[in-house]
Amino acid sequence: MTARGELPQVVSREEWLAARNELLAKEKELTRARDRLNADRRRLPMVRIDKPYTFEGPNGTVGLLELFEGRPQLVMHHFMFGPDWDQGCSSCSSAADGIGRLRQLHVRNTTLVAVSRAPYETLAAYRERMGWSFPWFSSYGSDFNYDFHATLDDQDEIPGVSAFLRVGEEVFHTYSTFGRGIDLFHNGYHYLDLTALGRQEAWEEPQGRAVPLGLQVGGPNMRVPDEYDT
Repeated sequence: MTARGELPQVVSREEWLAARNELLAKEKELTRARDRLNADRRRLPMVRIDKPYTFEGPNGTVGLLELFEGRPQLVMHHFMFGPDWDQGCSSCSSAADGIGRLRQLHVRNTTLVAVSRAPYETLAAYRERMGWSFPWFSSYGSDFNYDFHATLDDQDEIPGVSAFLRVGEEVFHTYSTFGRGIDLFHNGYHYLDLTALGRQEAWEEPQGRAVPLGLQVGGPNMRVPDEYDT
């Protein structure tokens, strides 16, 4: 929905192209800045993981090494789902709903999984309800979530993404991000940011362009994915 009188100015194709080229220069600078940032991220030091963490999955108990599925890199979603919760966090569910086929990661030597503290049987049932296919493991009963700051206490879960590297039989932690750091994995934001109405959240500029939907992380209208159907 749009707010009356706040839509973009209507101009000729020539005027639009001039404005588009002006914005393109800024986009290219952002791309170069992002490339520099990604390079700095790859230059981060790493930490060897010596603690014998275990996870429950469809084939029983596995170690952290097994989550790689033989590939050298592992990306992990820290999915908020406490042991006594009836369903997953609506924000994390929104991000998970956008995870598609993993083939393009696999051919680039990278595995993606989600990890939560809820028992595996609970996760498997919720995964089936949502129609998801990505690997999901339970860290129930272990220190993993606490050690990687995805759980601060028994009631305080934190969403995030971590990256790991396998060198032979050794596993190293290379990166973690939380909060706005996982922005691009939510709600198709990278598509919405290309549109005239944007994410339709109250903080966005220009103010008054769109009626806020209340679907931001923690927003009053955010639901788990299948509840939008009802």
